[in-house]
Amino acid sequence: MTEETKTWTYDQLKHSTVAELREIAKGIEHEALQGYTQLNKDHLITALCKALKIDAHVHHEARGIDKAHFKKKLKARKAGVLSREAPRRALRACCAAHALHDGLSDLTYVLLPLLAQTFGLSLAQVGMIRAAHRTAMAAFQIPAGLLAERFGERNLLAAGTFIAGAAFTALGLASGFWMILVALFFAGVGSAVQHPLCSTIISNAYPEAGRRAALGTYNLFGDVGKFAFGGLLSLLLMADWSWQSPVAAYGIAGMLIAGTTFFWIAPRAAPAAAPAENSTAWRGGWGIRNRRGFTALCLIEIVDSSTRVGFLTLVGFLMIDKGLPTGWAALSVPLILVGGMAGKFACGLLAERLGIIRSIVITEIATGAGILGVVALPGITGFLLLPLLGIVLQGTSSVLYATTGDLVEQERLPRAFGLIYTLGSVCGIAAPLGYGLAGDHFGVSGAIALMGFAIFLTLPLSAMLRPAIGAEPVRI
Repeated sequence: MTEETKTWTYDQLKHSTVAELREIAKGIEHEALQGYTQLNKDHLITALCKALKIDAHVHHEARGIDKAHFKKKLKARKAGVLSREAPRRALRACCAAHALHDGLSDLTYVLLPLLAQTFGLSLAQVGMIRAAHRTAMAAFQIPAGLLAERFGERNLLAAGTFIAGAAFTALGLASGFWMILVALFFAGVGSAVQHPLCSTIISNAYPEAGRRAALGTYNLFGDVGKFAFGGLLSLLLMADWSWQSPVAAYGIAGMLIAGTTFFWIAPRAAPAAAPAENSTAWRGGWGIRNRRGFTALCLIEIVDSSTRVGFLTLVGFLMIDKGLPTGWAALSVPLILVGGMAGKFACGLLAERLGIIRSIVITEIATGAGILGVVALPGITGFLLLPLLGIVLQGTSSVLYATTGDLVEQERLPRAFGLIYTLGSVCGIAAPLGYGLAGDHFGVSGAIALMGFAIFLTLPLSAMLRPAIGAEPVRI
């Protein structure tokens, strides 16, 4: 059978290669196939159809568009883009909230002398104002976590941020001691929601890879807010501005950020059904997967926070004892905080690479060695060591907070973070008192050396934590 007498269809020609088409044309004598070896596939098919009298219009059969299928694909594509963008938007919103709340909280250090001067307050009244703010922050963190499980982290975070902003707006309009006291109390209540709820939102947005780096970034922005808010107010005061207008403006900015937070963070999905009553993952209603591991984490947080706050309280006195001028000694804490800004981000990345346990061991050993080094070294050498010490002194917190999500069920993260941050707040109150008493008995150097040795207690606690975390691969 010759190619000319063999029956061909358009679909067969269409799915043949150029070489196969030329082989077919080779056995056919027709004017349409003159110079067939130079034709491309489309022209060759057209020529063959003409030579073999094949209907070449079959391929023009109209096909309707499956609109439902098209919309489904488009919706799936948009959902994929939104699902990738949602964690980034949540992280940006939480970073903004952290910068705002920490900036407003530490603004009180700058404001207290101004409030005392403006309204003729006694030192006891100044202490009451500061205590009202800090006590409200410490006392409402666990209740904030419990309420968030019912009303949603996003909703409560936005409400708390609005309350804090409104309180500072009222502070800028305050007319006396009692109004200041009430305003700062409610500012503390509003700010109490931020740490546990933002940490929960980020942990849920980054349930696996990237969580520690994300929380490290979040922690970094807290220090950015402290420097930015306090620094800007100090510059405005140097330019002969009154303190009232900037404080009220900060409050208005807080209320605007509350709205941004609400719209940027996706609402929490409905929680999964609770496990059976006999499940060990929900012991005591706290959703703790491993009680021994969570206890170890809390104890590490207590030792780490006590050391950090105690060292920041006494390091200036240590520098003065070593003969540095008072002005230089006053720069000790800012130098540590500058190093801490880098450390909070860097330690989050370190935990992503090396794992939790290795990161805790490395940073805590470096912290202890650094503190003892500052005590042992001459004044100026120890002073220059402070930024490097700040990296690990401040940075370990990023690793610890990120570990909470590994030990607690997702639905119970708000209350767990509330507990962790409350422990840190209590240590912030108790550690300066305890190490201050030690300094009265053993001297400033002795008290700080005690901190340097105490931090090594985290090493056996890390060994206690390890089984709860499991084996961790090193990512290089």
